[in-house]
Amino acid sequence: QPRINLISGPTMAALWTRHFADSAQLFETFPDISRWVDLGSGAGFPGMVLAILLKPRAEAVVHLIESDQRKAAFLRAVSRETGAPAIVHVGRIESELPPLIGQIEGICARALAPLPRLVDWSREHLLKNAIGVFLKGEDWRGELTGLTPESSFQTRSIVSRTNAAARIIVVEKADSNGTSATSR
Repeated sequence: QPRINLISGPTMAALWTRHFADSAQLFETFPDISRWVDLGSGAGFPGMVLAILLKPRAEAVVHLIESDQRKAAFLRAVSRETGAPAIVHVGRIESELPPLIGQIEGICARALAPLPRLVDWSREHLLKNAIGVFLKGEDWRGELTGLTPESSFQTRSIVSRTNAAARIIVVEKADSNGTSATSR
């Protein structure tokens, strides 16, 4: 932990609720999604947690994109030791994400970048009916207002199960009526 800085020091005391349970709520909230990509995976929250929970499903795969070689090595070790269906991609999101178009159902990220940037990175996947699922903290409203109005996507927020002031921001392709194409 000190050499790689997998999680911030002050959050160590609340490791289970702050990191593991926060990540696991995506599995509970989106139980039908088996093929994920986690942007900027870091210590594996939420991607590796999803991969471990999805292990019983034969079709499950979670792609973990991480640019830091040391963190990627950690993720590979966790995947190997747990048998989780995770594939670690070492590189920048801009180069590692595009080849996965059509292979994933859900895109997730936690503590990585502002929402507008996450949507920009995910755009082509969202247009192919993947769903964006982004864990956001107490300033989530400000991030929503930072999105440019676009008729291609619909957003909604879900109250976090681990922090009532935080939200899961869901971004989906809108149909021709401007409603969510995947939640009809």
